[in-house]
Amino acid sequence: MTAKRGVLFDVDGTLVDTTYLHAVAWWESLRQHDKDAPMAEIHRAIGMGSDKIIDHLLGTDRDKSDDEHMTIAHDILYGAWWERLRPLPGAADLLRECAQRGLAVVLASSAKGAELGKLRAVIDAEDAITAATSSADAKESKPAPDILQAALDQSDVDPKQCVFVGDAVWDVKAAGKLGIPCIGLTCGGTSADELMAAGAVETYENPAALLAALDRSAIKKLTG
Repeated sequence: MTAKRGVLFDVDGTLVDTTYLHAVAWWESLRQHDKDAPMAEIHRAIGMGSDKIIDHLLGTDRDKSDDEHMTIAHDILYGAWWERLRPLPGAADLLRECAQRGLAVVLASSAKGAELGKLRAVIDAEDAITAATSSADAKESKPAPDILQAALDQSDVDPKQCVFVGDAVWDVKAAGKLGIPCIGLTCGGTSADELMAAGAVETYENPAALLAALDRSAIKKLTG
């Protein structure tokens, strides 16, 4: 098959307003297991998967017997918010505009299966989505590039003819490992300066702001 041009999208914090909910859920999960980490540090770690975030917050030289229980607690606590999740401004419109311009739209998500289904329902742009990944598709989470490679493989998008859109430093670093330009969105709470320092090619406030600037963005270059 001929490789396609496309846009890969992170979902949590990029298309759906979940970053701070994940931070609170991890904070409470740690506290339930007599562990502690400052909320700001937890926020900065969001974007990593559960296979890395606990080590990142608590260190690797420790008793890890509670790690699985902490992950389960996070999932339960975060799950309580599912019915109240909201898309970030312009999320569906941005996906549809990219699709209308002939680009494959791929959700490069590390969410678990049921959670991904809920996130897709919240975005409400199924007609524009070419493919989507879940945690089952990657051995390691970001900043490892596994989930982006899975997104490329599932969609047949050419890594030299695509852009990744994400909200976290970890998104930018994962894209960089595959040589994919990353557009940073600050709607997940990470500043434009931090995203640019990590290697983002440009930044915007949210999906609506990227949509408004689409014709002068890195995405425009994909359509000639």
